Amino acid sequence: MAVKIRLRRMGAKKAPFYRIVVADSRYPRDGRFIEELGTYNPKAEPSEFKVDAEKVQAWIRNGAQPTDTVKALLKKNGIL
Repeated sequence: MAVKIRLRRMGAKKAPFYRIVVADSRYPRDGRFIEELGTYNPKAEPSEFKVDAEKVQAWIRNGAQPTDTVKALLKKNGIL
């Protein structure tokens, strides 16, 4: 079972809001997930990124792989 840390799209049409979740890679983007780690709002000025850094580190230690987008966000905010 490949576990990913990825974005789950929420919000209205043309107003995206994302939740950072841990999910099995076989599930759909907005489908079932294991745990919610935080949120990302690209529409806010400046964009808002809130995440539980301890939970992210714990999941990565246990083998979860962040997607490219999530990895870039985590690096930008000094978590990775």
